[in-house]
Amino acid sequence: MTIPPLSDEQRQLARHAATEARRRRAEVKQALRTGSRTLAEVLAQAEQDDVVAHTKVVDVLKSLPRVGAVRATRVMERLDIAPNRRLRGLGKHQSAALVAEFPAAGASADSPA
Repeated sequence: MTIPPLSDEQRQLARHAATEARRRRAEVKQALRTGSRTLAEVLAQAEQDDVVAHTKVVDVLKSLPRVGAVRATRVMERLDIAPNRRLRGLGKHQSAALVAEFPAAGASADSPA
């Protein structure tokens, strides 16, 4: 089955939609990084927002303060979360386990460590 060719206008609209989705995902990750949003809030938003729901779990975890690629990967392995899993694909137990693992992640940027 071949993919039908897109018109220039359709291609431009698709480019714009993809750019907007990347921008919104970057905003969510930046909010986690700065502490203005919690992991629990982002997981709740993913249930309603398709753009956020398509964000990879590993990218969200790496956006948390003091979580790098190694720690994110280890936590995901321990919780049996596939490396390519996106937020929408998490089960309720996996989401709860992530929130328990990072309870105060992003809760307050001013709180002492």
